[in-house]
Amino acid sequence: MARSGKVTVVGAGFYGSTTALRLAEYDIFEEVVLTDVVDGKAEGIALDMQQSRPVEGFETKVTGRTTGTDGSGYEVIAGSEVVVITAGLPRKPGMSRMDLIEVNAKIVRSVAENIAEHAPEAVVIVVSNPLDEMTALTQLATGFPKSRVIGQAGMLDTARFSFFVAEALDVPVGSVRTLTLGSHGDTMVPVPSACTVDGKPLSDVMGQAKIDELVKRTRNGGAEIVALLKTGSAYYAPSAAAARMVKAVKEDSGAVMPVCAWVDGEHGISGVYLGVEAELGKQGIRRVVETQLTESELASLKEAAEAVRAKQADVKDL
Repeated sequence: MARSGKVTVVGAGFYGSTTALRLAEYDIFEEVVLTDVVDGKAEGIALDMQQSRPVEGFETKVTGRTTGTDGSGYEVIAGSEVVVITAGLPRKPGMSRMDLIEVNAKIVRSVAENIAEHAPEAVVIVVSNPLDEMTALTQLATGFPKSRVIGQAGMLDTARFSFFVAEALDVPVGSVRTLTLGSHGDTMVPVPSACTVDGKPLSDVMGQAKIDELVKRTRNGGAEIVALLKTGSAYYAPSAAAARMVKAVKEDSGAVMPVCAWVDGEHGISGVYLGVEAELGKQGIRRVVETQLTESELASLKEAAEAVRAKQADVKDL
């Protein structure tokens, strides 16, 4: 695929900068823009990335720009096909994703309003926590069609589940297929019935007690890393997940991925952003895919929808 167009990553922390580098190394965009409110940070990181181009052999230009809370600097994102929002504070040990809601809501709302002004045709991928609520807030603040605002959660949670299964069975990660839906948090819904190892149902190769253990570890996957790091949170796996979503949009691939999408009748659930499987293309979500679920998995998904619904309704006032 020839290089074309522009993608922006808002926030030059570890998550944002790693996402920007992955996108640059894909070499499918003419330009990757990285922004941050810390003076000179995005410019410095972008210059460093640019100097890796001769080594890695990619031609995508990387542009860094400092932005202000007054909206200054955001003109650099004009024409972006996709904007990834990573801005916001990361968790500290002992914090839940919901502990971040008020402070990150102010940051994300400001970013979303500037995206609406300067990149009104963009697909927006949200990764700021708490993920489901920040995705809903971004849609409200931009006024974009709900199909053009997506949250990154299920791709990451599914990757964690797959890794844990592969590690436990000592098999290649490529032989494992797993799936997680629901919220990016306590009401995450891993879907063991959709999981396979070398094409065999997970339940044929792993006992239920071990599956339950790995489901729990998947739910706590981010907290486990936060506790180990003590400062900051995960970014290698999250950035890989976000970059793959961007690639699916850019290439209009129709790839089916677990993402946070607006659900309007699918699975018997309506009027909420929720982790489901969806087909991605250049306009964002083409359609939500109604994955075959067991009765208990569907009940858990509906429970997750109700858990996030009230919180998402509240974000309009944040």
